[in-house]
Formats: sequence, structure tokens, C-alpha cells
Amino acid sequence: MSDKSLKGRRIAALASDGFEKVELSIPMKALRLAGAKVDVVSLRPGRIRGVNLHEPASRVRVTKTLDEADPADYDGLLIPGGFINPDLLRQSAKAREFVSAFDRKKKPIATLCHGPWVLASAGLLEGRTLTSWPGVRDDLVNAGATWLDQQTVRDGNLLTSRGPQDLVPFVRAMIELFSAPAAAGTAAPPQVAASAPQRNEPPALVLAAMKWIPRPSLRTLVGLGALAIGVLRANKRRATA
Repeated sequence: MSDKSLKGRRIAALASDGFEKVELSIPMKALRLAGAKVDVVSLRPGRIRGVNLHEPASRVRVTKTLDEADPADYDGLLIPGGFINPDLLRQSAKAREFVSAFDRKKKPIATLCHGPWVLASAGLLEGRTLTSWPGVRDDLVNAGATWLDQQTVRDGNLLTSRGPQDLVPFVRAMIELFSAPAAAGTAAPPQVAASAPQRNEPPALVLAAMKWIPRPSLRTLVGLGALAIGVLRANKRRATA
């Protein structure tokens, strides 16, 4: 990754709180080693919190908010996954438009795990072929995509991958995608007749990890209680308005 094949390229990494830590940190490091300048673009300024599956991880500093970032300034887009991050992004009209702007210009987009949720909500998946975390397969198929159970899938300007287990082939394919000429974004999608079937069992690793979720701290319980009180008060005000 140190051949500087991306020297002079600018990449936007679109992420919010709850991004899967390895899905942002490892691709960003690889992009920078290849010579690219990477900006973290987010919903808010400051530092956003990563997660390791279900546990809090370290924060990453935001370079620009969506109000400040211009898709025209970037050569490619990276969207990490995680359970929370893409769920927040897909609810943001600014995030959906940011992603759509890249696709309209056929600029390369690389995403993995739950990241394609954002593409689905932006209306970009009709007729596309891709992969993702298997748990969101049905959402993507219902959005018009053909879903494949593969490490990586390339469809024109779009590169997708299943998740952290496929980071090595994903990073390799991502560097290749972002270093390709712009015309490569018009490449034909894989020729497949139908989507791969649903999985019959959730990942054993995830099920095992969830058994070890720590008990909530007193600080967490107090915070949740304050949040619940705030929601109840807001609902009461609306009801009496």
C-alpha cells in the first residue's frame, strides 16, 4: 500500500457516531499510505465515537461537516459500516444527497458491512449488484439490488464488501478502485441471474460476543433516565399544545 498510487487523490470518509472502528481506521490508513488525502465528513463537528461491534471504541476527529464538505472536491467516497453509523446517516437528507452527488458523477464509492443501507435510502441501488453484511441482504434486495454472498463485489463505480472479516480483500480492491481512471466507473456489473439466498443462521461470533455485553454503569443508567424524562416532557408539551 506504499506505492503512492493515490497521490493527489482526495477521499471523503462519510461516518457518524457508531461507526465500526476497524472499518474506518484500517481503510483510512491504507488510503493515506497510498498517498491519498482523507477527510472524515460527518453530521456534526468535533470527535465521533467508534464501536467494536457492541462496545465503545476510540473517537476520530471530524474534518468537515456535511454543511462544509463539497462532493466536487473529492475523487472518491468511503462509507464504513457498524450497526449505528449507517442508520444515522440514512436518516439525514444531507448525507443522502452527498452520496448521490458522487454516484451522479460516477465517482468511485466503496462501502462495506451495513454501509449500503445509506445507498438504499439514497435510492441508488435499483439494478445494481453488490454485497453487504448478510443481515441487511433483504433491505438491499427490496431496494432493487442483486445481492451476492462474496468477499467483495464491484459494479461500475461501486465496490461493496461483507464486513470486517473481508477487510484484506476489501482494502486491496478499494485501492484499485480509487486509483482507476474515471472511465472505469462505467464498467459492466457482474452477470448473475439472481441474488444469493438468505443465511439460515446469524454469525456465531456475533452471538458469542453479545453474551459478554457488560452491565450498564451508573452513569449510563442516569443518562438513560434523564433522556426518558426529557422525551416524556416533550410528548406532554406536544399533547397540551
